[in-house]
Amino acid sequence: MAIEQEPIDIEGLLRFYAEAGVDCALSDEPIDRFAEVAKPKAVPQARAGGGQETMPQRPSAGTTSPAPASRAAPPAPASPRPVVPDDAQVALARETAAKAATLDELREALAAFDGCNLKFTAKNMCFADGDPASGIMFIGEAPESDEDIEGRPFAGRSGQLLDRMLAAIGLERAHVHIANTIPWRPPGNRAPTPLETELCRPFIERLIELAGPKVLVALGGPAAKTLTGAEGAILRLRGNWKEHVTPSGMTIPVMPTLHPAYLLKNPAQKRFAWRDLLAVKIRLRELAG
Repeated sequence: MAIEQEPIDIEGLLRFYAEAGVDCALSDEPIDRFAEVAKPKAVPQARAGGGQETMPQRPSAGTTSPAPASRAAPPAPASPRPVVPDDAQVALARETAAKAATLDELREALAAFDGCNLKFTAKNMCFADGDPASGIMFIGEAPESDEDIEGRPFAGRSGQLLDRMLAAIGLERAHVHIANTIPWRPPGNRAPTPLETELCRPFIERLIELAGPKVLVALGGPAAKTLTGAEGAILRLRGNWKEHVTPSGMTIPVMPTLHPAYLLKNPAQKRFAWRDLLAVKIRLRELAG
């Protein structure tokens, strides 16, 4: 008698995935895991000679079985070495980034760089957005889901809030330069590992060198740490001018402030970001002066 299967609650399943943090597909083709489980297991082959495989007989009571001859254990097969970023890959990233003489060359070099595993799980690379000649650059940590889909930094709700923050000090998105220290979205919006950060560092540093901004704004603690090396929580770092020194020796002032994604979750902290942006506005006016 066939057992009727209950229909799958697709809406409930998608809701469960969303609550578990599964918000994007890593493959264009679906994989039926139920079909894989239902596959029949391979039947052990019979021994040579055509006879059926026999079970080993137990020794009869009162008899002792001879001790098996000692045999040297065969050497265990060497496990393959995991492919992880290492010093050689970081050195390759530095060499690749240093060869780029223009922003277009840097974009092409980053797109062709396969040393960072984040490239293979992200949908798109988020290189930069806005005007490189604006004199001011806003840098976050890593793309989120909306940015990964659109292929540009600070899209979605975080980008909309950043646009309003810029407008509050008389700036427009098209007239500033925006980027992330990590150009590919980590799976599930997890934090990038230190090795992933080091692999991407040469590219953001070269991007800063080629654009030559007068002022950098680090959005969030990880970006502030990457650009300045400063330790501590962003609430302690924000509002205090730091410095970023490029590989060529150029020194650029950096204002650490709160990331728009953090402000969306903690709107009461917007007053601190407002103070930081006013300080940036004053610094830009002094530099233009």
